[in-house]
Amino acid sequence: MSNIPQRGFSNSEFEARLTAIQALMDKQGTGAILLTTEHDIFYFTGFLSQFWQSPTRPWYVVIPPKGRPIAVIPEIGANAMNNGFMKDIRSWSSPHATDDGVGLLTDTLLEVLASTTAKTIGINKGRETHIRMPLEDFERLTDQLSSSDSHIGWVDATDSIRAVRMIKSAAEIAKIRHVAGCVSDVFETLFSFAEIGMRDVDLFRSFNIACLEAGVDTVQYLVGGAGQHGYDDIISPPSGRLLSDGDVLIFDTGCTFDGYYCDFDRNYGFGEVNDGAKRTHQAVWQATEAGLKMALPGNTCAQVFAAMHEVLLKAGALGESVGRYGHGLGIQLTEPPSFTAWENTVLQEGMVMTLEPGMIYAPGKMIVHEENIVIGGDGPELLSRRAPAELPISQ
Repeated sequence: MSNIPQRGFSNSEFEARLTAIQALMDKQGTGAILLTTEHDIFYFTGFLSQFWQSPTRPWYVVIPPKGRPIAVIPEIGANAMNNGFMKDIRSWSSPHATDDGVGLLTDTLLEVLASTTAKTIGINKGRETHIRMPLEDFERLTDQLSSSDSHIGWVDATDSIRAVRMIKSAAEIAKIRHVAGCVSDVFETLFSFAEIGMRDVDLFRSFNIACLEAGVDTVQYLVGGAGQHGYDDIISPPSGRLLSDGDVLIFDTGCTFDGYYCDFDRNYGFGEVNDGAKRTHQAVWQATEAGLKMALPGNTCAQVFAAMHEVLLKAGALGESVGRYGHGLGIQLTEPPSFTAWENTVLQEGMVMTLEPGMIYAPGKMIVHEENIVIGGDGPELLSRRAPAELPISQ
């Protein structure tokens, strides 16, 4: 039990995150940042709750140019937000018939902006982001701010928030390493509870149970597919199909520990699997090797993509249809940046990424492979336990 990471973070961890984002705010002349989404609020405050599954109540956190964040949240969450780091917690009874926090949020933003010459509010606008509040409330907020000061405007804070969140601390990496290790244990024992004739729905259930028993907090994401000598779908839930002789099965899972994800997959053969599937499994494994060699500080995501793609083309890939060969990982199952041909983000130490090459080797037949890594100064460290080069097959 001693190797299980400590839950939560020290105040110094949150202070470092706050210092980093406020430095970018100062550089860009931003007077405040408004956070509305589960993951951004968790990252900057430590507020972790499954209550986000309910769409009824909005939640807001305002980051000022100096000092700690200010929570503007429903009263039901005030005690949970009071975790030692958050000091200024303002709440209202929610849901409310006429003003579900907009007035309180307006007053808070105006108070923060009054302390600085900057009159802009940063908010997520870019790729892979959204604003979690009713559109009519956002319009009311904008109108109320404008009526107080016509010079107040919105700016895109996506790049700033992304830059801070993208580099993981040692404590964050430890959580991802732990959950990846738990899931690696389960993947290595899959044949102990998977066999020909088994319904996929029962296999999914057994996998969920095994992961929980291995020590993960949640099996937040589990998809897969099985088909004769390969599959054509990797994002679906179980259908009730029976595992058959000649099937190749993929499980792709995102399990969590203390709010942090692993995300990787494994492939398994059952009975007489053809040579095409076996060769393709070796090809995506070799493509991952090429990605590992290129995943170095200073290289771009596009360069890592190109290294993996070259291996697959030489192996006879018929196409690349998923758009990328991996992505960032952390408090979300997928985070920026992506390993694509057009992503020129430069890799830095502390980035946690997935390598996920996939190859279509025949019409309707593909094999996808995924590992989790952290970028280090001397090269990447595997957080998931490396898959075997040859397709594991159960007779």
